[in-house]
Amino acid sequence: MRSHIRELVLLAVLLLLFGVPWWTLTGSGTAWPAWVFVAGTVLFGAALVAFPVTMYLGHSRRARDWAARVGDTMLGAIWVLFAWSIIGQILELALLGIDDPFRSRIVAGFVAIAAVVLLSWGHFEAMRVPRIRAVDVTIPGLGKDFDGAKLVVVSDTHYGPINRAAWSAKVAKAVNDLDADIVAHAGDVADGSPARRKDQAAPLGTVQARLAKVYITGNHEYFSEAQAWLDHMTDLGWEPLHNKHIMVTRGTAKLVIAGVDDATAKGSGIEGHGADLTRALDGADPDLPVILLAHQPKQIGQALDRVDLQISGHTHGGQIWPFHYLVRMDQGTVHGLSKHGSRTQLYTSSGSGFWGPPFRIFAPSEITVITLRANV
Repeated sequence: MRSHIRELVLLAVLLLLFGVPWWTLTGSGTAWPAWVFVAGTVLFGAALVAFPVTMYLGHSRRARDWAARVGDTMLGAIWVLFAWSIIGQILELALLGIDDPFRSRIVAGFVAIAAVVLLSWGHFEAMRVPRIRAVDVTIPGLGKDFDGAKLVVVSDTHYGPINRAAWSAKVAKAVNDLDADIVAHAGDVADGSPARRKDQAAPLGTVQARLAKVYITGNHEYFSEAQAWLDHMTDLGWEPLHNKHIMVTRGTAKLVIAGVDDATAKGSGIEGHGADLTRALDGADPDLPVILLAHQPKQIGQALDRVDLQISGHTHGGQIWPFHYLVRMDQGTVHGLSKHGSRTQLYTSSGSGFWGPPFRIFAPSEITVITLRANV
């Protein structure tokens, strides 16, 4: 019974996602010539059938990259069409003084043009080298020799079905140009095993930092050989913070950098995995300031008044508007710096890559330069 209910819910969601744009563009009061209506109906019908098939083929256990590329692109396109069709229906209410079919054709044209423009722009934004976002973070108790130190954060690179080896090399160069003291990768390095995404991840091995290069798992590592990714990142010269910490020194000042597994790690069933901040901080000097890497912003609950700064990713800044609002409901924050409790700050990165649909709409990617400031 539960299986049938899930199937019915999925069918209802698909009919809604595809049905609203179909009605807005070809139905409603547009009164298009019969051939236009038939062609539009066939196109949406074929997409409705192809979408779940390609998503299954692309994201099942034996994932096929070509199917993932098709299905993911369709997902992004239909989400944009759905969202802007809703906006179009609201616009139609404001045009009640205009008779159909002209009114409905205005709305259909508005939705079609908006979708084409946003998807074109969004694809460019997804595939470009991320912008550099700079932020200063003051950490009480930070030694004066750490004042001005640069912590560069990349996150959510999501190497996947679209081969982005060239993009990866440009990102690594952009990071190296920042001359970082510390570089952190905040998780979701790839979708797929290290063997499958080896070429795309290879440029991470060229990243340079004066003091440390650290990495934590994201939720997507737990879809594709999390332990193998920890081992592979070690081979690339990174220090995986698998519920552990390191201490870095700059001059006479010292700083603890800790990391925990993703919030989903425990449920993955992989032995020895599961976010454990107590274990991560075991043996750390309690008098030193602490920076924590935790993939999901909502993991801030465990860090309250135990660490000075948590760095997270996961949200992609919402990736495709208006998905931002759902992300905020789940995670509490979408991007940027926020204060929690009496001690802890949280910086949420919008991520450097993208997951699934190759689009970023009103959610630009970033490489973050956090300049640490001491109270001096």
